[in-house]
Amino acid sequence: MSHVFYRDLTATLPVIAGAEGNYLIDDHGHRYLDACGGAAVSCLGHDHPVVRDAIKAQVDRLAFAHTGAFTNQPAEDLADCLIAAAPSGTGAGRVMFLGSGSEAMEAALKLARQYFVERGMSTRSRIIARKPSYHGNTLGALATGGHAGRRAPFAPLLMDVSHIDAAYAYRMQKDGEDEAAFARRMADLLEAEILRLGPETVMAFVAEPVVGASLGTQPAPAGYFKRIREICDTYGVLYIADEVMCGMGRTGTTFALEQEGIAADITTTAKGLGAGYQPIAAVIASERVVQAVQEGSGRLWNGHTYMSHAIATAGALAVQHVIRDENLLENVKARGKQLEDGLRATFGQHAHVGDIRGRGLFWTIEVVADRASKAPFPVADGIAQKIGAAAMARGMMTYPSQGCADGTLGDHVLLAPSYTSSSAEIDLIVDTLHAAVMDVLEG
Repeated sequence: MSHVFYRDLTATLPVIAGAEGNYLIDDHGHRYLDACGGAAVSCLGHDHPVVRDAIKAQVDRLAFAHTGAFTNQPAEDLADCLIAAAPSGTGAGRVMFLGSGSEAMEAALKLARQYFVERGMSTRSRIIARKPSYHGNTLGALATGGHAGRRAPFAPLLMDVSHIDAAYAYRMQKDGEDEAAFARRMADLLEAEILRLGPETVMAFVAEPVVGASLGTQPAPAGYFKRIREICDTYGVLYIADEVMCGMGRTGTTFALEQEGIAADITTTAKGLGAGYQPIAAVIASERVVQAVQEGSGRLWNGHTYMSHAIATAGALAVQHVIRDENLLENVKARGKQLEDGLRATFGQHAHVGDIRGRGLFWTIEVVADRASKAPFPVADGIAQKIGAAAMARGMMTYPSQGCADGTLGDHVLLAPSYTSSSAEIDLIVDTLHAAVMDVLEG
């Protein structure tokens, strides 16, 4: 009997004993092609020698020194790297390093609050986010997220956060409504909510540039985030971009927001930052946010023991160097186009695939009971989980998510292959997913 508190206490999990490239290998020698990066984490596969060597070398030099008293060179270099790559408009900002995406979101919310208190605007404390969305599993992050199922058991513990609809074209774009009109209508929901709450009370709007697991790699319609930026600027609200899942090259550019032509005031990132080699996340504060702190108390009101951990930052710095030196963003674009084409050719006319959406190496099929009406399968059928299990039985990992009982979201299966994926591996991913779908829906 295991003494590990598994996520599912009824599960008997394979023991992973090793890895080779984009494959995980269990203690019986079974190989699993990782087509989802665990949860869009392992963007360089599982055994990149450059990253492993960087971590080993850092262990020999320094493991830990408390950031209340010291800095370390890997953290300094990684911060320089991120600021240099940040979208135009971020300015000469600063970065804090933490241990997970949830921690990063908590820290981002605290930083937004500190920004307004430092500026003498203490009435601003309200947060607006979107539904469905997911921003982490700590209480502040969970409250900010609009994932009803994950929030429900903890609802009495959660702070009050307002939620507007995400720009979910498959189910929310009206007949005859073009993309520009859809983008404007969905973005204007933010302005309406700010006015309803009172602009003097709102501190931040939180949104993923490409929605992750909660909505299956949903990009925004063109112009949406430019309008969001205008609204935030008009009412003095900070925009917090959650790039924990979609950032650090996953969509083909270092930051997903680059493709929207705007910069956030605060950005969170994590998964692709360290590629799973060490736990690490980051909060990137724009220059104007940093300036408010510098001109106020001069101190960050958020501290964690393992901030700027030298081994974690050394590993993440190596990951970013590998992405740059091996020109992997170009591979993300090329293999991403191949993945999109393969999914559309294979599932574009499938009777139970309602939508195919994504960007870069971040793609989803939404599975429905009826293509014409977009009606989802009953939640009790667990279709996405069954497809994931069928793919696993065929030696491939996917990221399945269940639909909503109210019919506002179908089951979806998310793919987030490694940036190092070969053309043959992308073809294998599409073929294996097709076989898994056939096993569940046609078998």
